[in-house]
Amino acid sequence: MDAVDVVQRFNAAINDHDLTELASLMSDDHTFVDTEGATVSGKQACVEAWRGFFAAFADYRNVFTDLTVGDGVVSVSGYSLCSRPELAGPALWTARVTGELVGEWRVYPDSPAARRELGLPPGGLV
Repeated sequence: MDAVDVVQRFNAAINDHDLTELASLMSDDHTFVDTEGATVSGKQACVEAWRGFFAAFADYRNVFTDLTVGDGVVSVSGYSLCSRPELAGPALWTARVTGELVGEWRVYPDSPAARRELGLPPGGLV
């Protein structure tokens, strides 16, 4: 399985709210970083954070429109769907993948600055 496949499976687990599959794709030292830079570290802590997130936002989903790979990092552009407006709209993600595990999942607002930082082309959904 290549890094893109791992990231697509990880996102499918998010969209399905499948904590078992999500955990199976996390490294033991997995880290989640949100758009504000807040982090959750460790597989178990991240699983519990996702459990609470899924309970609070049952209709949350991510849609990927483009994935690129470089140096073990998959950069993704797309958008999130949710009835809560603050969680819906354009977004960027990165996933640090080693083997078949995601070591870090990071979410960015889709902005020109974030696109430059990630080496993504200008544009996007904003």
